[in-house]
Amino acid sequence: MASGRVLIAGGGIGGLTAALCLAEAGFEVAVFERSADFGEIGAGIQLSPNCTRVLHHLGLAPALAARAFLPEGGEFRAWKSGKVIGSSPLGQTVRDEYGFPYYHIHRGDLLRALVEAAERSSAIELHTASEVTGFDQGGKVRAYVDGAVHEGDALVGADGIHSAVRTGLFGADAPRFTGNVAWRALVPAERLPTGLVRPMATAWWGPHKHFVHYYLRSGTVVNCVCVVEKTGWEVESWTEPGEFEELKRDFAGWHDDIQALIDNMDPNSLYKWALHDRAPMPRWGEGAVTLLGDACHPTLPFMAQGAAMAIEDAAVLAGCLAADESVPAALKRYEDLRRQRTAGVQNGSRRNAKIFHLTGIKAWLRNRAASQAGGRTAERLFRYDALQAAQTG
Repeated sequence: MASGRVLIAGGGIGGLTAALCLAEAGFEVAVFERSADFGEIGAGIQLSPNCTRVLHHLGLAPALAARAFLPEGGEFRAWKSGKVIGSSPLGQTVRDEYGFPYYHIHRGDLLRALVEAAERSSAIELHTASEVTGFDQGGKVRAYVDGAVHEGDALVGADGIHSAVRTGLFGADAPRFTGNVAWRALVPAERLPTGLVRPMATAWWGPHKHFVHYYLRSGTVVNCVCVVEKTGWEVESWTEPGEFEELKRDFAGWHDDIQALIDNMDPNSLYKWALHDRAPMPRWGEGAVTLLGDACHPTLPFMAQGAAMAIEDAAVLAGCLAADESVPAALKRYEDLRRQRTAGVQNGSRRNAKIFHLTGIKAWLRNRAASQAGGRTAERLFRYDALQAAQTG
């Protein structure tokens, strides 16, 4: 189907990337975002070559270069001693090997780059304060948006872990609390001693918790994500304020570098949220309606691949719709191409949640093996070409 109109519920990273990929393939697209604007939510994310390939294809390389940080590598460190357990190169090494860079970027900065590109496209309509609450299918798909009806040839639910489109397809099903609560905060780099934060994606592993930090915004701020096993608090929100003293207690006794980062956090940027996910789904859609990103494969942040999977989805979806005459057949092929890969990342992220938090002899064995695993995982993740998947799959 070389042309048509596609409706997208959700204007996050996945939904906007899908809109750009579909417009580039010749479709008209309408995006419906429930929020009043495409605001700056969340904090830092990591973009690996498997997804920057897609973003560069969409012409976003200059915007990413202006907003992002290029890390030199990734490393794991011991929570108390600070000893480096394992490391792997990023930077030019990754670009030479896979053809595209590895970025650290603020989620809001990436979202802004996607919105600006969508606003330049005459094929894309952006609707804010517009929530898709239901749909039905006949000759066309009809999406119900705040009392209005919008018609299209396909509907894509990119509306997150609590997707209304998913509920409309398969019924209500609450996500699972993982037993982990994540803190996130930003630290102005100018507050920190020179050299305290290296130009790396650094994960500190400790008993029942871990701490990740890396630079954003050309190295002017440090993004911190601190994950703790907790029960009794399950609020799932990007904007729930956290209490500084609770965070200090959670990481009492950790290395002095961690204490320095916590002590210099911007108190206005300190948030916590309960991490939820779902088991991999056997089906993503029906007829001319499908799902994308967290709506079908919500992923814990322990492989740094959640945004990447949504961006890959977008490219494969557009490729399938462009190549196949039948919309239902195209959407079925899209999910068949994507289901195994995204389930592998979901399950790997769940597994890492346990591995990062090991104690005693299990932690010692993990540390011994850590230096061997990184290269194999990177090859499997980074080599994937979402732009060609619909042609070769």
